Amino acid sequence: MATVPLSTVAREWGRIGALGFGGPPAHVALLRDLTVERRKWIDTREFEDAFAACNLLPGPASTQMSIYCAQRVAGGWGAIVGGLAFILPGLIVCLVIAAVALSDEPPAAVDAFGAGAAAAVVAVVAQAGLKLIDPRRGLAYVIAGAVGAALAGPYVVVILLAAGLFELSRHKLMTVAWPALVWLGAKVGALSYGGGYVIIPLMYGDAVEAHGWLSEQAFANAVAYGQITPGPVTHTVALVGYGAGGLGPALVVTAVAFAPSFAFILLGARHFGRLRTSPNARAFLDGAGPAAAGAILGAAVPLLGAIDTTWQWFVLAAAAAALLLRVPPLAVLVGGALAGVATTLF
Repeated sequence: MATVPLSTVAREWGRIGALGFGGPPAHVALLRDLTVERRKWIDTREFEDAFAACNLLPGPASTQMSIYCAQRVAGGWGAIVGGLAFILPGLIVCLVIAAVALSDEPPAAVDAFGAGAAAAVVAVVAQAGLKLIDPRRGLAYVIAGAVGAALAGPYVVVILLAAGLFELSRHKLMTVAWPALVWLGAKVGALSYGGGYVIIPLMYGDAVEAHGWLSEQAFANAVAYGQITPGPVTHTVALVGYGAGGLGPALVVTAVAFAPSFAFILLGARHFGRLRTSPNARAFLDGAGPAAAGAILGAAVPLLGAIDTTWQWFVLAAAAAALLLRVPPLAVLVGGALAGVATTLF
């Protein structure tokens, strides 16, 4: 095992956290460039195996991968320092955005920026769900996840678990509401199979419908801000927490959401090899994975409810066209946000 100073881990992982625009693919590419290509701390096969194992775990895979790589090169304290360095830059940006965008009277340009990005994010989320769907693998689970995300709100987590457990059994035979906020963080961090986008339906039912912490438009804006800022998409939960009660709840729900990722890696990294080859783990994911892909696609439905002006529909149409032309999602989101700001100039 490479022994890297904690100061180096803090600097390098902090750089990735600050510059990691573009979601999990960008994060993994930056981690691979650092640990495999430039520093040669980890060999290619180990990196790929570790990433495959992280994808078998619930929660944000790129966050878990950053924690794993930091542990691999600097031990347990490295995992903690590297994980926090990766998470904190984007979290700070999200909290600053929340303080401005969720104030009683946010500037018109800020509102329009969020509304434009929120219109574009519908297309981005729908595209993410479609990319993950494999008709040959659990199509019934895909449909169940999509319908659940669109109609069942926070109870979509029951569908994800049921799909995974059913497939596992088949394989075998063949005032902040603190409890609600903590439970939301736990769902986001420990039950979100399928990557960062799965947190959208998990959060929507609690944040908008059940507790009214955010309006539909504010929630859609929060999802967009989570996409535009660097670091993991899971930072969106901080904006929900801020809307629920300010800075304290935002920090608590964020800590709860990210804690499982640290626990999974610190306690389970040595078992990655067995997890990847376990028929039981694969069977569970064969059910939960397709259901999660459907949930991502279905998450676009409640986000559509936040579109209430004509110009946002034009932004959505333009975003969908741009994605078909393979424009990067981050560029699509920023373009939508700037279009929103432009509407305040006329």
